[in-house]
Amino acid sequence: MKNYEINKETLAIISYGKEKSKIIEEQNEFFINLSPTKIIDNSCRFFGSSYAGRLNGTKNILGISHKAPIIIEESMKIIFFPTCSPRLEKCSWISLDKINNYYKLYGDTIIKFNCGKKIKLELSYGVVDNQVLRATRLEAILSKRIIDFQK
Repeated sequence: MKNYEINKETLAIISYGKEKSKIIEEQNEFFINLSPTKIIDNSCRFFGSSYAGRLNGTKNILGISHKAPIIIEESMKIIFFPTCSPRLEKCSWISLDKINNYYKLYGDTIIKFNCGKKIKLELSYGVVDNQVLRATRLEAILSKRIIDFQK
């Protein structure tokens, strides 16, 4: 597969080296020869923006630009957060909306998704928790703005 757009079924995009990613969806798992951040950029472009544009939007909303969560598509509330700096080869991206819970397992963190799938991230619980909180804050502000706009 040469291209992939994030959709409502996408749970995570896991880095497997410089130009390879594992796509984890609710019903499928497969590999694609693109980096996770390139998939994020392509998906943002598919929905009418770009990674740089969405990053700038997050910076304006939250005041953060490092390890920032990204709104892929606002009407469906598709928000992903990076596991580390997107400039790093090992950066993976996780869908906020699909997380059921997450917990510490020794030095790693397990994320359990609503569909029952689990992934293990070689990250501390604190790092994952901070990223989830940032993405949740972005989602809350976006939701409030949409409601206020509709009044």
